[in-house]
Amino acid sequence: MLTCEALINDAVASIGGDSPKLDAELLLSHVSGLSRTSFRAWPEREVTAAQAEQFSVLVAERVNGKPIAYLLGQQEFWSLPLKVSASTLIPRPDTECLVETALFLELPESARVLDLGTGTGAIALALASEKPNWQIMASDRIAEAVNLARENSQNLNLPVTVVQSNWFEDIPAGTFDLLISNPPYIPVSDRHLSEGDVRFEPESALVAGDDGLDDIRLLIIQGLDWLNAGGWMMLEHGYDQGEAVRSLFAEAGWLTIETRKDYGGNDRMTLARKPTSD
Repeated sequence: MLTCEALINDAVASIGGDSPKLDAELLLSHVSGLSRTSFRAWPEREVTAAQAEQFSVLVAERVNGKPIAYLLGQQEFWSLPLKVSASTLIPRPDTECLVETALFLELPESARVLDLGTGTGAIALALASEKPNWQIMASDRIAEAVNLARENSQNLNLPVTVVQSNWFEDIPAGTFDLLISNPPYIPVSDRHLSEGDVRFEPESALVAGDDGLDDIRLLIIQGLDWLNAGGWMMLEHGYDQGEAVRSLFAEAGWLTIETRKDYGGNDRMTLARKPTSD
């Protein structure tokens, strides 16, 4: 008999790791359409043989390390259900710290914002959900990511203009009040690239040269040309890159440079302001 309880217990024994029961319940909910609450209320509830087979395939992929978000095709970010795919990074909770910080910046009521390397559109869409008067553009070099961000924008009914561009190369003429990005920042030799979820994520969205700062350097230098006087740039980076990123901002002539921490207390983002014209 293919009961929810039996399937979940078998999957938990196979999956292991930090949250095997949560993973099993999410996968079974995905294939059965039943809520996780119902598994606990009615553990004896049966599923069809076809659903059990689909569940078994997903469990096997999870055992092999495939991220749960890719298996579900969805990840929540800022309470927004975002469609994800293997062409983009999986949005992380710590990136929500960028959104929180951006919302408290000194910006115009109808601020013009550019989210560079948007992936799923997570940052841009989170900002759009909180600031409907902001004019938000998002860009990505990868066509699949651009299409995915546009689909998420439409599904959530959050108007964001998504364009394909390798950083600033094809951004329409004009300037912005805020440039925000979660760029690649992992050194090419980092051992974590062969561990955990990142094994399945696109390397182009993770790796940025020998020290992980190639893309950050470019954004800091070129970003000045795309900001209004007094405009802000915010960049996510590695936990051990705060000092280096602050130095890069200072060398390029930025002001009000500050590194902020993520939910785990690690350096995670640095923001800086373009000098005014005075």
